[in-house]
Amino acid sequence: MHIPRPRAAIPAALLAATLTAATLTAVAGTAPASAAEVRVNGDAIVHLFQWRWDSVADECESTLGPNGWGGVQVSPPQEHVVLPSAEGATYPWWQDYQPVSYRLDATRRGTKAEFVDMVERCRAQGVKIYVDMVLNHMSGTGSAGSGPGSAGTVYSKYSYPNLFNDGSGDSYGYADFAPCYRRISNWGNKQEVQDCELLDLADLNTADPEVRRKIAKYMNAVIDLGVAGFRVDAAKHVQEAHLADIISRLRDVPGFGGRPDLFHEVYGDGTIPYTAYAPYGGVTNFDYQRAVSSAFRDGNIAQLGNLPNYGGLTGQQAVVFVDNHDTQRENPTLTYKSGARYYLADTFMMAHPYGRPQLMSSYAFGSVHGQGPPSAPNGTTLATDCASSAWICEHRDPGVAGMPGFRNAVAGTGIGSVVTDGNGRLAFARGSRGYAAFNATGSTWSRSFSTPLPDGRYCNVGRGAYDRGTGACPGGAVSVTGGAFTAAIAPDQAVALHVEARLDGATPTPTATPTGTPTPSPSPSHPAGSTRFTATVTTNPGQEVYVVGSIPQLGSWNPASGVKLSTTSGSYPTWTGAVDIPAGTAFEWKLVKVGNGGVQWENDPNRTGTGATAFTATWNQPASNAVVSVQATATTVYGQHVYVVGDLPALGGWDPAKGVRLSPTGYPVWTGQLNLPAGTTFVYKYVKRTDSGQVVWESGANRTATVSGSLTLTDTWR
Repeated sequence: MHIPRPRAAIPAALLAATLTAATLTAVAGTAPASAAEVRVNGDAIVHLFQWRWDSVADECESTLGPNGWGGVQVSPPQEHVVLPSAEGATYPWWQDYQPVSYRLDATRRGTKAEFVDMVERCRAQGVKIYVDMVLNHMSGTGSAGSGPGSAGTVYSKYSYPNLFNDGSGDSYGYADFAPCYRRISNWGNKQEVQDCELLDLADLNTADPEVRRKIAKYMNAVIDLGVAGFRVDAAKHVQEAHLADIISRLRDVPGFGGRPDLFHEVYGDGTIPYTAYAPYGGVTNFDYQRAVSSAFRDGNIAQLGNLPNYGGLTGQQAVVFVDNHDTQRENPTLTYKSGARYYLADTFMMAHPYGRPQLMSSYAFGSVHGQGPPSAPNGTTLATDCASSAWICEHRDPGVAGMPGFRNAVAGTGIGSVVTDGNGRLAFARGSRGYAAFNATGSTWSRSFSTPLPDGRYCNVGRGAYDRGTGACPGGAVSVTGGAFTAAIAPDQAVALHVEARLDGATPTPTATPTGTPTPSPSPSHPAGSTRFTATVTTNPGQEVYVVGSIPQLGSWNPASGVKLSTTSGSYPTWTGAVDIPAGTAFEWKLVKVGNGGVQWENDPNRTGTGATAFTATWNQPASNAVVSVQATATTVYGQHVYVVGDLPALGGWDPAKGVRLSPTGYPVWTGQLNLPAGTTFVYKYVKRTDSGQVVWESGANRTATVSGSLTLTDTWR
């Protein structure tokens, strides 16, 4: 059988190790070196547009880290032009997108020391910093002769004599720019779009390896400071092969570990589609922005339960948004000026699994397109004050603040039980982990909703963030009884419930201990909700036994985060352990052997169960089966893991979530084992999957193999 779901292979030269030090040590069963390596929040990014570095750092500590944001996009940190007056604006925001050097010494948002402090303080809160990377061009015609740059560098449109101020002599001169030397006029000609000047900005000749080296040198300089990734500005104006080469030159990220995470600004069209850049990272999906923003503006959201692949981008390829710093001004379908309906759209974006959400958080602006941020008379950006009318701080709105926590809690689940009521009302489940309902009408939506959530009292995080430490719930409580809850949802508001925001004590507050490999200790008595496992498993020296399953308490199918069982010389081969799972919580699970550089799963079918139950199991691997070893060479981006998936139940039945997860201990070679009856012929393929459920299939035809004695699959991702 050929599965019609191939994905474009990521060039091996571009990408390398993804596994963090914390994950590596967790597999070995030892504690991570530091909390900074362990704490990584979810995938949601907030764009703190034009914020000062020290204000970003403060926000990471006070709000972003505690609320579960995974990343912050910051404005370009390199030296830029300084325009006291341009197009009716004083120090316009777009001056920052015209570099004059790659120095970090001084921008209007702070110094290099303040930038480094921001990166470190945010990282300590589990929040990654993403730099807005101006890669395509330098300054423009209208900026030439306006004076030195923000760090004092003297320049002209095609002359930038001191790029790094490090004694290297690296510079750009006339020959370093694309030979077109004029503005783009024919947007239907791909070569012209990529080689001529965007808005008269000096277009770098990325065909020149020396130009690519200098660009990568700057990117590596900020990576070395702990920056986790980049939003690549104007990416569609850089030829794909040139961009691929630049990415291949980048170093691994210290602290978080793995390869830098990139997403590319691409306005997809018939000349240059979004998908042309999907092999090199995430892609900003303006088709999603237009469709979802318009649907909420018009109160026509009922069709949004199951979203299409907008612009041809799958959910794992797309970076989605309701507005950004360009559309706020150029195509203001929905912005903060639209009021509650805008925030409702943001709440929906955070609740739906399609794409990786990027939320805009900005300052107030009027009719002048280029209006800059609140600034001192010399153009220096003022500290952010979210209590003032000058700063909007959209991410703090009650409809948004609790949604990173919702998103993190439901990661890996899909859409289920879709409910509509006319054009303007929509509700759906996120597996058994969460439920969200949206009312984009002018009247209250009152009804009872069926939900797979366990019975209990939940904080409505659609109206405020839940504080697990204090139990504060500004959004109010909703009770689920008998698999249903009743709510009266006000106009342009939402209800969002998830299992990590239980108010009745069913979900314990996490401890400060490392989360990589929890090792529960059996005790004579067990509290309500305790789920015990007793398994009979024979192992080789160096192997340990884990229970791994479909819910976070069992690792969400990640062996390194499963429940490690214990045995003694007197009880072997009996292994036991316990973990707290709320009564009635349904899950699937398997026994897994971990050790000796590999991960070995027992045969399918998956076992099933519910919380607060005792389970007794025997490893379901007949002794007559042959060992199939897997050695797959595959490079990955941060957060991805490699699975082998196939047509047999032991390979997940083509379900990536149930496939055999491989171990990266010999990265980029991923290894694993399974046992299959001799003579079995099977069809398989490799996939890259994140813990949040995003999947990339390798390209080409399905692979086939036959078990003849012991078998080793030695393959390379394609």
